[in-house]
Amino acid sequence: MAFRIARFLGLGLGTVLTASSAMAQSDYPNQTVRMVVPFSAGSVTDLLARSIGDKLSERWGQQLIVENRPGIPGTAGVAKAAPDGHTLMLTSNGHTVAAVLNKSVPFDPVKDFSGVTQVASVPLVLIAPPDLPAKTLKELVALAKDKPGTLNFASSGLASTAYISGELFKQTAKINIVHVPYKGAPESLTGIMRSDSHMFFAGVNIALDLIQSGKVQPLAVATSKRIASLPNVPTFAEAGMPEFEYDAWFGIMAPARTPVGILSKVSQDVAAVLQMPDVQKRLESQGVVTVVNTPQAFDALIRSDTERLGKILREAGIAAN
Repeated sequence: MAFRIARFLGLGLGTVLTASSAMAQSDYPNQTVRMVVPFSAGSVTDLLARSIGDKLSERWGQQLIVENRPGIPGTAGVAKAAPDGHTLMLTSNGHTVAAVLNKSVPFDPVKDFSGVTQVASVPLVLIAPPDLPAKTLKELVALAKDKPGTLNFASSGLASTAYISGELFKQTAKINIVHVPYKGAPESLTGIMRSDSHMFFAGVNIALDLIQSGKVQPLAVATSKRIASLPNVPTFAEAGMPEFEYDAWFGIMAPARTPVGILSKVSQDVAAVLQMPDVQKRLESQGVVTVVNTPQAFDALIRSDTERLGKILREAGIAAN
């Protein structure tokens, strides 16, 4: 399984830690740690948090509790939490466009958080109900253009990876499809199986069993290359839309002003967990590519994606509600 570790050479992080930061790191964690997931149980984010959280609990000798608090309230609660490392959040890159999609969002996606580490990149696959007349990506686009405003795409809500990818697909294909938000990914999958919704950008790790059992049909994967677990499913480029590619990343954040020593320790411990053979095997079987970087590198990614994705959505005419 691909395991990528991005490190900024020459930073000498260990030499610049203050005495108080180093002390905080050596004493951390000294109580139960909460890892907030701003999505429902059964989502890609939730599954990643539980895979990592169980191992961190063992490594730290302190309980780590995964707490599902879907939507803006969950993220806002983390932004307001004490910056002592005992409240963390595992979220998706949808976090970076929260302020673009919701003008009343009570936090700044960049200023109110400290990056800890990226943990994974999860390939997305566009799925549809088995009884949908369109059996290929070209047929889906043609159907949407023939019946504007009648097809819809499911998501786990605003700022979810499924929502962002759906909107980008809508703009790229120049089709009129309606967004239908569900409570979470499991509900979105149910909507597809029942034909209540017509398409959904699902993480391969949560859709694979349904695809293999024929309960949903895959149309294309949003990656540059085909996915090993779905060798017969074309990429968007192969299916006739080379300009569309969407990489969904997931990562751990902490409240702003969390000591750098704690951020560094969590980052290093997560890297160690993701290299464990049983964790690698479990995530690999779900199509997950693990990606670990430093807090500084992850902060840089958060800033760049906040600017890049925000610009794309604003230029597409997607305004905050």
